[in-house]
Amino acid sequence: MGKLRLLLGLAFVALAVLAGIQILPPMFANYELQDDLHDIAALGGSRIGLLPQTKEGDLQETVVRTAKEHNIDLEPGQVTVRRLSTDVPPVALEVHYRVRVDLLGYSFYMYFAPSSQSRSFWSIEFGRVFRRGGHA
Repeated sequence: MGKLRLLLGLAFVALAVLAGIQILPPMFANYELQDDLHDIAALGGSRIGLLPQTKEGDLQETVVRTAKEHNIDLEPGQVTVRRLSTDVPPVALEVHYRVRVDLLGYSFYMYFAPSSQSRSFWSIEFGRVFRRGGHA
């Protein structure tokens, strides 16, 4: 009985490690992107008159380029830029994307929504579970 418990315990630990290897990298990449969104929105040259106003398209391209550094594939349409009237920073950036995770024959999506106005690590939703080879 003791050996069976040991084997089951080791199997559980192995499954937990395998799940962590698949799930944690997208979560950390999301956290780093969120931190970068905060930095991009806080760039203050245009706020204090040293630089011209940054165009929305330029901000979107900057976010897409930054996301690529974290192995996140984005299109400019996934980046929302909102101009804020008197707030500091004067721009709010938000991104919506999903990452497909394959785990032991099943796939699921992790949905992320990092924002320059939020510092929450847990901006994640889990999507539907698919059997291997399933489609979205």
